[in-house]
Amino acid sequence: MKKDKPVEKIISELKERAKELNCIYSVQEILNKSESLQNESFNEIVNKIPPGFQYPEITSAKISCKKGEYLSKKFKSSPWVLEVDIKVQEEIVGSISVYYEKEMPQSFHGPLLKEEIRLMESISERIGLQLLHEQLKTVFETKQDSDNKAEWTVVVDMLAQTDPKLLVRLSRKMINYLCWTGVSEADKLLYEFSPLFKSTELFSGEVNKPYHNQEGTDIIKLSYDIFTLASKNIDQKEIISHIQKWTKEDRSGFLSEVLENPGSSLSDISSAVERYHHMAPGMMELTEARRKSFSIALIRRILTDQFEFIKIAKSNINIEDFNNLFHKTISPTISYGKLGGKSAGLFLADKILKKASSTKELLSNIKTPKTWYITSDGLLNFMSYNSLDEILEQKYKDIKQVQQEYPYVVHVFKNSLQPPHIVKGLLMALEDFGDKPLIVRSSSLLEDRIGSVFAGKYKSLFVANQGNKEERLKQLSEAISEVYASTFSPDPIEYRAAHNLLDFHEEMGILIQEVVGTKVGPYFLPAFAGLAFSRNQYRWSERIKTEDGLLRIVPGLGTRAVDRLKDDYPVLLSPGQPNLRANVSIDEILRYSPKFIDLINLESGSFETIAIDSLLKRYGKQYPMFSRVISVIKQDYIQPARPLGTDFNKDTFVVNFEGLVRRTDFMKQTKEILNSLEDIYGHPVDIEFAHDGTDFYLLQCRSQSHNDESSLVNIPENISNDKLIFSANKYISNGLIKNISHIVYVDPEEYSKLEEHEDLLEIGRIVGQLNQMLEKRKFILMGPGRWGSRGDIKLGVNVTYSEINNTAALIEIARKKNNYVPDLSFGTHFFQDLVEADIKYIPLYPDETNNVFNEGFLLQSANKLTTYIHEKERFSKIIKLIEINDVFKNNSLSIYMNSEVSKLVATIE
Repeated sequence: MKKDKPVEKIISELKERAKELNCIYSVQEILNKSESLQNESFNEIVNKIPPGFQYPEITSAKISCKKGEYLSKKFKSSPWVLEVDIKVQEEIVGSISVYYEKEMPQSFHGPLLKEEIRLMESISERIGLQLLHEQLKTVFETKQDSDNKAEWTVVVDMLAQTDPKLLVRLSRKMINYLCWTGVSEADKLLYEFSPLFKSTELFSGEVNKPYHNQEGTDIIKLSYDIFTLASKNIDQKEIISHIQKWTKEDRSGFLSEVLENPGSSLSDISSAVERYHHMAPGMMELTEARRKSFSIALIRRILTDQFEFIKIAKSNINIEDFNNLFHKTISPTISYGKLGGKSAGLFLADKILKKASSTKELLSNIKTPKTWYITSDGLLNFMSYNSLDEILEQKYKDIKQVQQEYPYVVHVFKNSLQPPHIVKGLLMALEDFGDKPLIVRSSSLLEDRIGSVFAGKYKSLFVANQGNKEERLKQLSEAISEVYASTFSPDPIEYRAAHNLLDFHEEMGILIQEVVGTKVGPYFLPAFAGLAFSRNQYRWSERIKTEDGLLRIVPGLGTRAVDRLKDDYPVLLSPGQPNLRANVSIDEILRYSPKFIDLINLESGSFETIAIDSLLKRYGKQYPMFSRVISVIKQDYIQPARPLGTDFNKDTFVVNFEGLVRRTDFMKQTKEILNSLEDIYGHPVDIEFAHDGTDFYLLQCRSQSHNDESSLVNIPENISNDKLIFSANKYISNGLIKNISHIVYVDPEEYSKLEEHEDLLEIGRIVGQLNQMLEKRKFILMGPGRWGSRGDIKLGVNVTYSEINNTAALIEIARKKNNYVPDLSFGTHFFQDLVEADIKYIPLYPDETNNVFNEGFLLQSANKLTTYIHEKERFSKIIKLIEINDVFKNNSLSIYMNSEVSKLVATIE
C-alpha cells in the first residue's frame, strides 16, 4: 500500500524534534553536574551539538568564549556557517557556531531548520545562565562581611559587578521616585544624572544647538549615592521591594524591543510573546502603563491599525491572549502581515463576552468555532510565488474591464499553487480539524472596519473536508485561492472607489473555521443560524423600538440569512420584543417561512440546497433541537413540535422557531450579547451566529452599518391626486428625500412577460448604465419584487451593488397578481450596502387598502430612455425613464417618511 506522503513528512519532522530534545537534554546534564564550566565541560558540550542537527555526519560545532575555543571531533570549517551569541545579562561573552561541510538544500535560514536555530539559541542561553551563576557565586563568596551590611547594599554591590547596566536603569527609576515623593536632595543627584533637568534652555524656548551630555560622571558611584540617599528617606524593605519590582519589569525589555521595532517579523513577535508566556509568574512584573503599551502594540501589529478599533480593544485584549492566537496562525516565512478585519472583530468580541460572562450568566456558554488564520500578506506571497503580480493593477482599470477579466483571474488563481511554507501550515491545520467540514472566509485589511464593512463583497466558501489528506489539502487550497481571487472582483473594487479606498494598500487575510453543526443523515448542518443586529431600522410594529434589535434566522447554514433569495424567506424576530412577530396570521406565517435549507452533503462533498420537508421526512428525528425549530400545522392553528410523538411522515411542518422563542432563553441570550457588545463598542453592532443544538457560536462581529437616524418629518396633508405618486404605511423608516429629477421605473406587468433569460439580464444591465449616467442621488429606482436576489431573476431585477449605488432610493413593488413580493431584506449584505450608501429602501404594496399608487403617471409620462441609451428602444415598454421637469415644469419629486406614524408619501412639489 502506498504511504501517505504528508504522514511520512510529519513522522520525519517528529524524528528531528526528538534529536533536538535529546541534544538539549544532554547539554543540560553536563551543565547540571558542573560547578563551573571548565575545558572538559565545554569539550563535552561541543560534541553533543552535531547529533542534534538533520545532517550530523557533515556537521561541525565550535564554542568560543573568554575561557577558550572548543571544537567538535573531526571539526571542519566551511563557508556554510551560522553563529549565535552567548550572552550574560545582554552582554556578549562568546558564541556557538555550526558548520556544514558542503552546501545543503535551502530551508528556514540557509540549510538550517527554524527548530535548529532555536536549538542553538537554547544551548547558548543555558551556557549564559551557567556563566552568570558562576559570576554571582563569586560575588557572594567575596562578600563575607555582607551580613553586617544593609541588604540593599549587598544587592547594589552584586549588580555593580554582574550587571552594571541594570544598576544604572534601577538608579534612574529610584532618583525619579525620590523626586516625585518630594525628597529635596534628590534634585541635585537628578541633575548629575541628567543635566537637562534644570537647564534654562529646556524651558525658555527651543534653541538651534544640541544639548550637551554630562561628562566625567562616575555613573556607578552616582548609583551608590542615589541608593544611599534613598536609605535615609525610605524604609529598607521598601527599597528592596522597589528593586524587585523594577527588576521584574526590566525583564520585559526583550518584548519592548521587538514590539517597538517596525522591522520585527511576525515570527520575531511570536517568539517574544511565547517567551513572555513561559516566564515564571514571579519573574516579571509589568506596570499598568507598560502592559497597556504592549497590548496596543500587539493589537496594532497583529490585528489592525484602525484607531477606533484600538480604542475599544486596548481595554479588552491582553498580551496573554495573543499566545494561543500565534499557535493557530499560518504565515509566509518572513511575514509582516495582519489577521485582517473579520478576524480582529471576532477575536475582540470573544474577549469582550468572556470578560462580561463573569457577571452575566447568559454569556457563560458563548463559544467561537475552532479557527486557524492566514496572515494578510499571504495573498502577496501567493501572487509572487505564482508570478501574478500584474493582477494588482486591476483596481485601477475601468470597471467594465474588471468585470470582463474577473473570470480569468479566478481561473488563474485556482490553477496556481500555494507556497511550500503555507502548505506546511495548512497540513498542520488539517491535522487539528480532522475531517470536520470547514469554511474559508475572507478577512481583508479593509473588511469590517468602522465605516466600511464590505458586507458580502469577498467570498466565503464551504469545504466538505472529506477524503484522504491530499484530497482535503487540495479542496482547502483551491478554496483559499478563490477567496484570494475575490479581492479583484468588480464589487469590492467598485465599493472601494465609492468609499475613496482605492489607493489604500489592501491585503487579504484568511479565516479557516470549523463549520458549526452536527451530522444529519449524509448531511452536516447547524440547527439554525443567522444574523443579529443591535438596532432595528425598519420596525414592523409601532411597539418595537429601534434598540429592540433585529434577528434574521434560518434553519441550517446561515447563507440563506445573509443573501436575498428567489422564493424563500428567513424568519424575522426582534430580540427585545420576541412576541411581536412580523407575520401573525396563519396564511402569513406559512407564506413567509423558510421552505429550503442550505447544508453540506458529506457523501458528495458539496454544498447543497434542499427542501426542508424532504429532509425532515427522512431524517427528522436526527435534526438537532427540531422541537424548537419547527411547528406542526393543524387545521386552524399551529403548535410547536413535541420532542416525542412527532410523526415526520404524516405531519405537516412550518419553520417558525416558536419553540425557540417561547421555551428557551435564546432571545434573552441574544439580546444580552448585543447589549454587551454595543456597550463596549459605543455604537450599534451586528453579529453572525450558528447554533448546533447545544451551544451558541459567535461567528462574526462588526459595527452595524447605519446612516444617521433622521429626525421626524411632518407628512404633507391635502396633496392633489395628480401630484401624489405613491404612498405606504408599513416598514417605514425616518427620512426626507428631496429634489429627485428622474424616476427609473421597471413595469412589473411587462417585466413578467419576458421569457428569454438574456432579456431579463439585459434589464439589469440597462439599469446599471442609467445608474452611471444619471446624477447621483437625484433619481430613484422602482421595480418589481426583489432587486439583486440570488436565484430566479423573474422575481426581481438582476443587479449588483455597483449597478444601483447612485440611486437615492430603491423601491420594490409588490403586485399580488404577479406574485411579486418584497423580501424585507433587512440585514442582508445587499441591504447593508443600501444603508451604508444612505440609499433608502422602500417596499410598496399597491394592492393593499389605503395605499396610493399612481400607475397612470408612471405609464403615461414620456419615456426618455432612448434619449440616454439609443440602442435599447425594444426595452422601452419595460423600462421607463421619467423626467419630472418634463411632466411638471420647475418641479421635482420629494419623499416624506415618518416611522412614528408609519406613513410615507411621494409627491411632486
